[in-house]
Formats: sequence, structure tokens, C-alpha cells
Amino acid sequence: MVHLPRVMLAAPASGSGKTTVTCGLLQVLKNRGLDPASFKCGPDYIDPMFHSRVIGAKSRNLDTFFAEKEVIRYLFAKTALGSGISVLEGVMGIYDGLGGTSLRASSYDLAQVTDTPIILVVNARGMSRSVIPMICGYLDYQKQFGKRMIRGVILNQTTRMTYLMLKDQIEQETGIRLYGYVPRLTDCVIESRHLGLVTPDEILDLRQKLERLSEELEECLDMEGILNLAETAEDYRDEELTMPESAAVFCRDTRDTNEKVGRTAESGTALRPRIAVAMDEAFCFYYQDNLDLMEEMGAELVPFSPVHDAALPEAISGILLGGGYPELYAEALAANQTMRDQIRRRIENGIPYLAECGGFMYLHESMEDMEGRSWPMCGCIGGKSFRTPKLSRFGYISLSSEPGEEQLLPQGQTIRGHEFHYFDSTSAGCSYLAAKPAGRRQWQCIHGTKNSAAGYPHLYYWSDPEFIYRFIRQCAGYSGT
Repeated sequence: MVHLPRVMLAAPASGSGKTTVTCGLLQVLKNRGLDPASFKCGPDYIDPMFHSRVIGAKSRNLDTFFAEKEVIRYLFAKTALGSGISVLEGVMGIYDGLGGTSLRASSYDLAQVTDTPIILVVNARGMSRSVIPMICGYLDYQKQFGKRMIRGVILNQTTRMTYLMLKDQIEQETGIRLYGYVPRLTDCVIESRHLGLVTPDEILDLRQKLERLSEELEECLDMEGILNLAETAEDYRDEELTMPESAAVFCRDTRDTNEKVGRTAESGTALRPRIAVAMDEAFCFYYQDNLDLMEEMGAELVPFSPVHDAALPEAISGILLGGGYPELYAEALAANQTMRDQIRRRIENGIPYLAECGGFMYLHESMEDMEGRSWPMCGCIGGKSFRTPKLSRFGYISLSSEPGEEQLLPQGQTIRGHEFHYFDSTSAGCSYLAAKPAGRRQWQCIHGTKNSAAGYPHLYYWSDPEFIYRFIRQCAGYSGT
């Protein structure tokens, strides 16, 4: 058995202060030398960036729509192993799942799957005793789901006087422990942006804000109680730290191929394709477990910047352009014509590539910025990426390849992902069919071939590992320049 102390911070609704409290708690744990690991529930790129900035290591996403229970528990355990404690941050309201009507993919669902005790962060601003029936409602509602996951409460945006006045009443009338409070801290606010939160690099004096927040939480939270609660989490079985067979089969094939090439090639070198990965302020949306899986399947990932670098990395055999905020850096991307020209030439010469959302926008002939100004981009996708007044095709999707030309995703299989963007395209692609998991809505998307896929969807490779395996094999077989 493997002991993995852990706790989840969830809330009744978005805007309750989960991210602020989570980052502050992580800073407290780090300051105490407990080497925390962090996770975010759901398809969120921004919150893990803040977690990572605090703990100095990559934060991970866990999503029960993207992957099955066996995969979720493995991905959690392999990251949590060796850390002193793991902190999971919930998403939206604690019971909000698929389509707003299902428990699946909710914070509560993830807590059940990972066997993680929940502390409910309740925004108590403007409330006193009325917070008690609110808490009771959330506790009572969980009874229908079997296991009792909510084990404590933190009152956010309240005063020490209110906390002390209510503590005994809350614990006596709800039967649940109060793990402290967080006062209103206007100097520690994390601002909002059209796609969620701003990125860590955009917040002035972030380090000072985190330290200030951690100092407050050390005083206001029952840290010993939180640590003791994390210790009560159920142990994992040893075999749950073994990669699920759905992905392991492709990793074994990579190792076998490498060994064969190493034995037969005159140079004795193994087959390890170098894939250039766009990573800068414009392209920063990646699931870390996606990148890890690519490396376990034999890829060497080489970061580069479409904003700042004059050329692609040397000796590459594939390109990965992730999502991000290219619309905020459109002028700089347009000004770097040598990079745009080089990417276009490589793609015209057949190099395998993947492009998601912001990366897809970058490949267009032109792209609008936030002010509606149009800028020249790479020119690999005929058409224009343009801004819309509202979210386009928002939420979870399952994707299948349309009949016809061979694609990276084999016919009859599906890969899961999500879309979340205020931009659209005059040429969104028609190689794949996206379908909402709740309801009947579906649409065509993605420009695809047997060695490429470019479109608005963000894909989660663990939902169908063969997709990314086939891409890496295409990269390994590429010999162009």
C-alpha cells in the first residue's frame, strides 16, 4: 500500500476564492518544507500555472470526463508519490459536472475517484449565521452519492470576530469541522481575463503577494487540522502506480523499436524524434501529462518561442503549437516573419504537426487581435481567424475522424477534449466530428491528415493514447528539412 496525504479545496460556486486560497495554502506548505504537489480539477490551463509558480514544479490536471478511473488514479499517484502532501483545487461549484446537469467531471466526482477529503471554501462575505444552512445543504446533498467526501469548511472573506462568533455554532449544528477563515485581502486578488484568469507573469509582485497571503493563512487557518485531515486519505494499492495498459502498450512498442534500431543501425543510435514545442507568453496552454506521455513514447520535446526566436530548433521532425493568447501578441508574432516563413516551409515540406486553438489561429493567413486589427500569420491554413462577441463552441467534446482520408485518429475511435475560445475561423476544418457529451450538438472541425491535426479543440491524449503514438511514429519517420 502507498500512503499519499491529500486534500481538495472545493466551493459552492466559481468566484468563491478557491484559487487564491489554494495558492496561499500551497505557499504555506512549501514554506513549511512539506514539498507539496498540486492538481486542478477540469480543463483549466491557468490555475495550474499559478500552482506551478508557487511550488516550483509542474501542476497537473485531473478530469473524470477526459479519462477513466484507472487512468485518473494512476496519473494522480505517480505525481503525488514522493511529495509530502497533495492539494487538489476544484472547479466551478462542487457538484457542477457535464452539461451543468451531471455529477460526472465535477469536483465531487474527482474527489470520489481519487478518495480525497474535501474542504469546502465558502464565501461568507455579508453573512453570519445564515452560512450554517448553506453548509448543511451541501452536506445533506452528498448523502445520495454514497461516500461522505466533504470533511471541513473554510470561511472566506470574513472577519476574525465573525469566525470566532460562529465557530462553535457551525461545528455543533453541522457536525463538521471549521478549518479557519480568510479575511478580505484586496492586495492579494488574482484578476480576471476573457479566458479565465490572467497568467502569473502578468501579475505585478506575484511573489510578494503569495508571501503576504501565506502569512495571513498561517494565522487564520487551522494548519495542523488540515494536515491531519490529509493524513486520513485512504492508501493506494501498489499496482495503481503502474501505467494502465491502454498507454503502456504503445510505450513498450516505442522501447522495442528503439532497441531494434539501436541493434541494426550503423550508428547504433535509437529512434528518438525531436519535436519543437511552442512555449512562450503567447503559447502556454499544455496539459503536462500530455507532454509527459509524449516523452514516455520516445519523443524529445524541444521548446521554442514563435514570439522571440528567429528560427525553429535544429534537427526537428515534428512541431507542436499549443493554445494560449496569440491574439494578445499578434503584432509581435506578425513581426517575426522569419519564424512564420520557416514554419510555413516546414509544413509545406511535410513535417508532422499538431496545432490547438491558439496554435491553430497562428497557422492562418491572418488573425485578428483583441481590437479587431488583422495581422499576417504563417499562411498554412487558408482563411482568417477572427474575434467573436461570445464564447464559441464552449465545453467538453468527443472527437471522431470523418470517413475518407486517413487521419491520426483511427476510424471508429474517439479522443476527448474541450473548446474554450472567443475566436472563430473562416476555415475551421472538416476532418473530424466533434460531439457534445450532453445533448445532440455536433459539428465538423480540424484540418487533418495522417501526420497532422490543426483546429480549435484542445485534446487530452490519455483519452486515446494511440492518437499521439501515431503522431510520434510519423515524426520518427520524417526525413525532410
